Amino acid sequence: MTSADRLKRSRRAQFNWLLTALPAFPLVLLVLRLWYLSRQDLPTMLLLVQYISPLGMISALVIALIWTVPAVILVIRTLGGILLVSSPEGEETTRRSGLALSAQRMPDWVVVLGVGLAGFTWQMRMLPTLLMLVVAIIGLTAVQRFPGERAMLVVATLVVPVAAGIIALIWVWPGVRTALAAGETGTAVLLAVPPLLGWLLTGPVPPRAARLATHWPAVAAVAVAPIVVGVVFLRAPVLPNSAIEVDPGPEVIRGQLITVDDTATTILTRGGDVMFVPNDRVRSKTLCPEPVRPQFSRITVRGWAVDQSALEWAAPTRPAGAAVDPRCLGRPVSR
Repeated sequence: MTSADRLKRSRRAQFNWLLTALPAFPLVLLVLRLWYLSRQDLPTMLLLVQYISPLGMISALVIALIWTVPAVILVIRTLGGILLVSSPEGEETTRRSGLALSAQRMPDWVVVLGVGLAGFTWQMRMLPTLLMLVVAIIGLTAVQRFPGERAMLVVATLVVPVAAGIIALIWVWPGVRTALAAGETGTAVLLAVPPLLGWLLTGPVPPRAARLATHWPAVAAVAVAPIVVGVVFLRAPVLPNSAIEVDPGPEVIRGQLITVDDTATTILTRGGDVMFVPNDRVRSKTLCPEPVRPQFSRITVRGWAVDQSALEWAAPTRPAGAAVDPRCLGRPVSR
């Protein structure tokens, strides 16, 4: 067996291990979420495991992390495409690199679905980055499939990215000026810089630098992604916020409702304690809405808040000035 064959088998084994471990990652996230919710108390966590619906946990996982799916798809297609067009070996590069192989085998319809999902779930400040990735993928795909069509390649790798970047920059320019005036340099960079870089990602890089420019960003993304995903999901709600008015008092107990049976109402208080309230003590109860997520940035682009996604903008929400049940504020309504 040659050294090339051994290297190929080793890489294939590593890829198989990755595919084996990947389905376990959501399960680990769900367990960590319950451990975090129980304030690291094992009996409380076991109680939550007994009563929390797996479907509810999975729904919270999907809602909190749906934006990561198109990010993975588009980054793999872009970095793998750059590696493919930059390497002179061609098929040899595909056999040696899992990144290039994944990009080459990824169907176009998967990329289209990823772009559509990103357009709905990414914040407005990230849409210029989405445009940069889209024009880069278009140019890289044209280079791979039509290497001899010079006129087509000029249009796909230069004209389209530059024109799209200029149009996008014109559209976001009011937000860029507002962000700079407000001192939000990071927001201004995210809005203005990516549209101008799309054409740089459509062509090959020097062969010696191709692996450095593609594999190391991919490795860094793989290392950082679980941490980011875990932090986001650990803060996602998985139990309904409730307020229970009980006797004597009356007193209001606020927390997350675990279950209601024939004898008692079980609630997890904000301090992490589990309370079993006899049903004959319960005077009234209500479901409390999630607090309105504060906007970390007041910058808007033509009326669209930069930290709001298209899905959040289009979906119906509770009015900001809607009345809040006094029990959700800790005040009883019965006297």
